[in-house]
Amino acid sequence: MLIMKIRTLIADDEPLGRSLIRNLLAEDREFVCVRECADGADTLRAIQHDSPDLVFLDVQMPELNGFEVLANLRKEQLPAIIFVTAFDSFALKAFEAHALDYLLKPVSDDRFFEALQRVKTYLADREAGGVRDRLLGLVRQLTDSPKYISRLAVESGGSLIFLKVSEIDWIEAAGNYLSLRVGKQSYLLRGRISGLEKNLPPDQFFRVHRSTIVNLDRIKEFQPLFKGEGLIVLKDGSRLSASRSCSQRLRAFLAGKL
Repeated sequence: MLIMKIRTLIADDEPLGRSLIRNLLAEDREFVCVRECADGADTLRAIQHDSPDLVFLDVQMPELNGFEVLANLRKEQLPAIIFVTAFDSFALKAFEAHALDYLLKPVSDDRFFEALQRVKTYLADREAGGVRDRLLGLVRQLTDSPKYISRLAVESGGSLIFLKVSEIDWIEAAGNYLSLRVGKQSYLLRGRISGLEKNLPPDQFFRVHRSTIVNLDRIKEFQPLFKGEGLIVLKDGSRLSASRSCSQRLRAFLAGKL
């Protein structure tokens, strides 16, 4: 019996993320990966050219983010979409808008195969109009005005916890990960500091160094140093360096808040 394959595109800027989805997808004979993309611009072109049935779409990608990719597609071009994200506020928005499904990083096997079953039900029914309309409404809402995350999903002791961003004292780049400092605790989140910076409330978080973002509510004092650099002392006693250009911007920003 001939099995009709569900043609699938994987869009994620992280090679390991693409590899994980590709390997899990290979366990179900009804799906075939037709292409992988590492940035939003390539994803947009691939959807327009290849017309996949399903796209695993990372929300945070270079060039265009996942929602911007969808905003550039016509309604009839929209495939089934499963959002893949480390930022749970995006995932919840997608779920509330009744997009097909979402996967929260790190992706678990059980949750992945549950999403595949949703895809099969969706494509067999072909009642896609309502889902597509709601998805387009979500895209319009998110592109009309900037939205900032309020929570992050992080792993701790083998469990996934939701961390309010307002609880974070400061953030430091650590290779391919970010170290989120919350009191005496430290949590690792895979990603780039520039990507996370764009999704944090700018009136609460400030980048004081190329590798450091600080919660402004945690700052106790700022001490100017030699050659225009600065030292930031937090309320818990932590001391962070501020580059010359960031020190100037921080002082101007704080002055404007007074």
